[in-house]
Amino acid sequence: MSSDLTISEAVSNVQETSIQRQQLTEDFDDFLSLLTIQLQNQDPLSPMDSTEFTNQLVNFAGVEQQINANEKLNELVNFGLVNMNTQVLGYVGLQANYQSTELYYDGARPVDISYVVDGTAVSADIRIVDESGETVALIPGETGAGRKDFTWDGIMDNGQAAESGTYEVRVDAVDSNGGLLDSQILVSGIVRGVETQDGQAYLLIGERAVPVGNVINVYQPEPLSTADGTDTTDTEEGEGGSA
Repeated sequence: MSSDLTISEAVSNVQETSIQRQQLTEDFDDFLSLLTIQLQNQDPLSPMDSTEFTNQLVNFAGVEQQINANEKLNELVNFGLVNMNTQVLGYVGLQANYQSTELYYDGARPVDISYVVDGTAVSADIRIVDESGETVALIPGETGAGRKDFTWDGIMDNGQAAESGTYEVRVDAVDSNGGLLDSQILVSGIVRGVETQDGQAYLLIGERAVPVGNVINVYQPEPLSTADGTDTTDTEEGEGGSA
């Protein structure tokens, strides 16, 4: 759900076409003025040849046709960008699973994390690292093939609740030779808004902008339970679905 043409380029194209249209109008007005003067002052016994100004009129018509085509293309591009933004607005308020090594913890809602190890691991640990580089939670992982899922409830190794903010997820998966294996990581978060950067749509999740192409799926978030046992949710109603 992205465009090869950036928004800045689209705006520049519109401005350039507008300048071309204005220049063509001015040139055509000058041409008509000169032609009128020539016709008024020509020798009746030796009238000027019409071939030259006829060719110029044909050239003006060709340039105007090209400008008209450019204007139509600009309209199509702008429509595509607006349509893209309209589509991704449906993600706001939903919970998204997306490819990233960064997660946002809001101080209340647990974060779902999944990972797939590239290779055969004999041991695996998941580390939650804060923005200062300190490991705040070390979670024993699972080995074996396939996707592994777990939920971080925001509790650190010292038993205290983590502060809201962005954290990094690291999977320390080791093979039989002691080598560190690469991993593909998925995290979850509530979409709070959307934006477009250089023609590509992004979902605003926590403090980060996530490319829509990184989103695996979106769904209605589970309601949170308050201290008195009442279910509540901090999102708007919406329809979930695969991205």
